[in-house]
Amino acid sequence: RNRDWRASNRGRRLDHIWITPDFLGSLRRHAILADARDWPQTSDHVPVCVELDL
Repeated sequence: RNRDWRASNRGRRLDHIWITPDFLGSLRRHAILADARDWPQTSDHVPVCVELDL
């Protein structure tokens, strides 16, 4: 893993969240938390979040 992951942007694993078409209208927002790669003892995964209005 490169110390400066922003410069190389390789070795990154983007996690996924899957929803059924029934919930598409409930999707309020989504985010890719790329800054998590800067946390101490981080992994090569990039967390993702969604907010649903249920």
